[in-house]
Amino acid sequence: MGRIGYARVSSKAQDYTAQVEALKVAGCERIFSEKMSGKSTTGRREFDKLMKALLPGDVVVVVKLDRLARSTRDLHNILHDLDAKSCGFVSLGEAWCDTSTPVGRLMTTVLSGVAEFERELIRSRCEDGIERAKAMGTKFGRKAKLTPEQRRVAAKRYAKGETQAELAKVYKVSEATMYRALA
Repeated sequence: MGRIGYARVSSKAQDYTAQVEALKVAGCERIFSEKMSGKSTTGRREFDKLMKALLPGDVVVVVKLDRLARSTRDLHNILHDLDAKSCGFVSLGEAWCDTSTPVGRLMTTVLSGVAEFERELIRSRCEDGIERAKAMGTKFGRKAKLTPEQRRVAAKRYAKGETQAELAKVYKVSEATMYRALA
């Protein structure tokens, strides 16, 4: 049962030395560190190595939550993966986030539920706004590359034997656009 640290900075110009030092002070035996954007949880090689190196009972430690996850959903997914491996998680910067204690697990669960509730409210408000906009005649999506008249003429020309590739060049659109217009 060990403490394993994870340090990350977003750009090559930044330095994770302070994070590594804080993780050492927190008792981390191994520390995985990398310079990688947190926009995506995929492609982070050191984080992937950390997840593979974990043994049941290990505790992953970070200096702050934003060093591990970019969003609540990312955090929730990572915590789920750690729980599946029987591992804990501690954020030094957020005292409530310590899944190795009963109170920490409770706080993480409650705050995850609040975040999920908030996401649902936001989605509902967005859907309501979209419906109101549609009812008022707002069009969504990109503007069509071809007018209805151009599509009608192109269909006639296609029926007479011109290829989709030839028509795409004439109307200065991609072949895929012409394919969709003729469908």
